[in-house]
Amino acid sequence: MLIQSKRLFTGVTTDRRALLRGVGTLGLSAAAVAVMGGCESMAASTSASAGDVDTLNVALGLEHEAINAYQLGAESGLLQDPVLKVAVLFQSHHKAHRDALVATIKKLGGSPVAEKSMNDYATALNAGSLKSQGDVLQLAARLEKGAANAYLGVIPSFNDNGLKQVSARLAADETMHWTALASALGENLPSKALTFGA
Repeated sequence: MLIQSKRLFTGVTTDRRALLRGVGTLGLSAAAVAVMGGCESMAASTSASAGDVDTLNVALGLEHEAINAYQLGAESGLLQDPVLKVAVLFQSHHKAHRDALVATIKKLGGSPVAEKSMNDYATALNAGSLKSQGDVLQLAARLEKGAANAYLGVIPSFNDNGLKQVSARLAADETMHWTALASALGENLPSKALTFGA
């Protein structure tokens, strides 16, 4: 019950990729990314903009959606152990991303966007359309790969190596998720090098 279809899934991935690629264009400050990555001392030496809070709230909205998508998948009855345990673990990673975003938004003087109700997410994701564990995993794998590519795509926009590292760490989480999901689906690993971030 993770995502309604390939069409919706592609839209979510594109939105996340566009958000993170647009970070350089919108001017997400070093302070915002530093706080999000836990680099408080680096954040103290830079300044944030109003656009940072808006951009971070879009990212927060996407994390809320990911958390609830995993919740819908977990509650669907389609995921069996140990796959269910892995889905809950990945959801906890997205919760950590959410918590970092909320803390960053507050430290920048903004108000974090509110999470919607579970019913709203179930409706938006058309949760009833997935019929098997494989359906759920396939869609989750595509979402995670899109997220990895999005985080990798934003790295060149940073001049500071510490900020590049924060983005790379987030991409690593998403890549790990994709690899585990692809393995569970029995998919082959990419045959070519440099698959992610292209």
